[in-house]
Amino acid sequence: MSRRTILLFSGVSTLVLLLTGLWWFSAQPSGSGIPATETSVRPERGILAVDARRARQMGIRTAAAAAAEDAPLATIPAMIQPPANARVAVAATFPGTVLRTLVVEGDSVRRGQPLAVIASRDVLAIGADLSRAHARRGVAQANAARLSQLSREGIIAGARADEANAIAAEARADVSEKSRILTMVNGHGGSGSYTLTAPIAGRITRVAIQTGNPVDGTTAPFVIDAADRYEVVGQLPERLIGQVRPGMNVRLLPDLTGRVVAVGSTIDPATRSASLKAEIPAGPGVVAGRATSIVIAGPAPAGAVSVPDAAVTMIDGKSIVFVAERGGFAVRPVTSGGTSNGRTVLLSGVRPGEQIVVSGTSALKALATAQ
Repeated sequence: MSRRTILLFSGVSTLVLLLTGLWWFSAQPSGSGIPATETSVRPERGILAVDARRARQMGIRTAAAAAAEDAPLATIPAMIQPPANARVAVAATFPGTVLRTLVVEGDSVRRGQPLAVIASRDVLAIGADLSRAHARRGVAQANAARLSQLSREGIIAGARADEANAIAAEARADVSEKSRILTMVNGHGGSGSYTLTAPIAGRITRVAIQTGNPVDGTTAPFVIDAADRYEVVGQLPERLIGQVRPGMNVRLLPDLTGRVVAVGSTIDPATRSASLKAEIPAGPGVVAGRATSIVIAGPAPAGAVSVPDAAVTMIDGKSIVFVAERGGFAVRPVTSGGTSNGRTVLLSGVRPGEQIVVSGTSALKALATAQ
């Protein structure tokens, strides 16, 4: 091979290598080294093009928008209290002296649980009467049996046997009555004491006796509030009168749901509001006398969806969400219908079942506003 041929071949090879290097450098994106296809904006469709790998790096997670059953109407202040039929006063049946108290204010009690033991002369007297009644019943029954036998044998008139049977029945009734009284008050005739017990399950909200104190039949040493039922009473703004009806849902944060049972028909001229009463179940923080606030919820409009609060953000003063679409995420303007319990009701902009970005919205917002 001639020297000229070698030089020509070397020059061509060098030119090819130079052109290849120039093409490779021109194909690389500037900046962070992320391929240009990973994040971009397609303005014609309003979609942020983010591939799966880049979405994971940005911490993006999605969840399906759920059809909303109800939408919050308003949040109003309220007071928790026991229903009228859920507060029970435990009265002392007989006068006496407190021997022992078995519960203190604030204790939770079950139905039939002992509350206090009281010594009473009346119980001691009933116990003595019961003993005498038992003795009389035994004698009367024996006499009635003997006379009945004599009557059947024709020795005495039947009227005498009938009279003896009536006396025996009276003695049995006397025993039954005194036994019932002692049983009703949990009395012990031998010791002359009786036990106060809880008529319902609940919480002791008042204790008015101490060991050694006298009690009489007109006092109520204990007050018990039912533990499983409460109600909240609030003031309904004038603008909502007519919209809120019994049967609608209320929410006591964080996660208790109740039901409206009554709405007043008279407006207070000072507050321009009407009274509202709702039932709520027992739960953490539900204590009679506590001030709180409740969220009143009405039926959601057709097509409304519920999404986590974190899914909604603001761009240029408008509420938006990011909706997952093929190849990226759409910036979707929405209309909010209120928030409650960590979720927002959207009245427009999203259909039930669409995948909404619930984590990583700040990264997508920064990407959208940077374009």
